[in-house]
Amino acid sequence: QAQLVESGGGLVQAGGSLRLSCAASRSIFSINTGGWYRQAPGKQRELVATITNDGRTSYADSVKGRFTISRDNAKNTVYLQMNSLKPEDTAVYYCNAEVRSSSSWGLLVLWGQGTQVTVSS
Repeated sequence: QAQLVESGGGLVQAGGSLRLSCAASRSIFSINTGGWYRQAPGKQRELVATITNDGRTSYADSVKGRFTISRDNAKNTVYLQMNSLKPEDTAVYYCNAEVRSSSSWGLLVLWGQGTQVTVSS
C-alpha cells in the first residue's frame, strides 16, 4: 500500500530544534514534489515548505530562515529541519507528496498521518 510515514515530532523548548522525516513506503517508486503543512488547534491547515524533484524550495514567510526542507531521493524521504522554534510553531505537521506508484506507475497525491510538534515557552 502506498503511504507516507512521518516521524520526528515531539516536545521542545523555544529556541530548540527538531527534524521531521517523511518516508515513502516500498510501493512508491519516487517522490515528485514534496511538502510539509501544519495545522494548529482552531486554525486552517497551512503550507510550510515545498521541494520539487529538482530541488527547488519554497517557504512560508513565517518560517523563512528557520526551517529547511530537503530530500534524499535514494531513500525516498523528505525532511524538514526546524531551528529556532517558537511557541507559535506548535501544530500537527503533515507531509504531502505527489508520488509515482511502483505497481501501477500512476501518480498519486498522498498525505502522511501527521506528527505533533509542541514548542514550550
